[in-house]
Amino acid sequence: MNNDNLVIMVGGASSRMKKSLETVNLDDATKNAALQLHKSLIPLGELRKPLLYYLIKNAAKAGYTKVYLITSKENKGFKNVIGNKDSNNEYLGVSVNFAIQHISVGFEKPLGTADALEQCLDQYPELKNTYFTVCNGDNLYSSGALMDLRKERDEPNALISYASSGLQFSEERLAKFALMNITSEGYLKGIVEKPETSKMGEYRDRLGELRVSMNIFSFSGKDIYPYLKNCPIHPVRNEKELPEAVRNMVTDNPKSMRCYPRSERIPDLTNAEDIGRFKVE
Repeated sequence: MNNDNLVIMVGGASSRMKKSLETVNLDDATKNAALQLHKSLIPLGELRKPLLYYLIKNAAKAGYTKVYLITSKENKGFKNVIGNKDSNNEYLGVSVNFAIQHISVGFEKPLGTADALEQCLDQYPELKNTYFTVCNGDNLYSSGALMDLRKERDEPNALISYASSGLQFSEERLAKFALMNITSEGYLKGIVEKPETSKMGEYRDRLGELRVSMNIFSFSGKDIYPYLKNCPIHPVRNEKELPEAVRNMVTDNPKSMRCYPRSERIPDLTNAEDIGRFKVE
């Protein structure tokens, strides 16, 4: 199995982040940057580098050589950081390519993460016939987690299952992610996006941990593509969500997705207060 490709989804509007800037204690320069830039491009930490810098640096350390950035059509901020070419920009030792998530006809906003990945695979069809890792652009995944998804394995697909205690998030915040049911053999059995808080206890494992998906997966393009294309639109959020495509895939193909457990904190930029707390460990 050869997995040298990393797809990073950075197409969101950062609306929750921008709204929360009204009440957070940050200096004016940082606030202005957060208002004008996608959250993965906000200067952070002592080095004043964006989260995307640290994420791609970790990816290079883990052995990835090609990165595909899924952005909106308005992606000048990303090109200012990465490079002006649509493909094959050299950045931190990897080749970076841009994919655009276009807004579908009849809709006012992008159709979510499953749609973003589908459009990326349509624009770079070579990914449909190989293996790749996909993750969010507003979480700083460790090089260890990224390396786990490059391991040789018997299963065509895999993900990282994070222990809730290691993430150090409140239950209210955990409910904004996806929770998983995992078999005793370590295969993904079920996954639910943004569960009701009252039902979260149903997802605790035998150790009392919630197993959390932070939207970092390794896929066989051939396996996942039909489920991206046929992913239903959520009736309330009006989006095609990647965890739902994954749920449908493992329902049809049990034992097709290996879960690699990890317990660690992930710097995350959901809200504006996360900017001040950001620290590279």
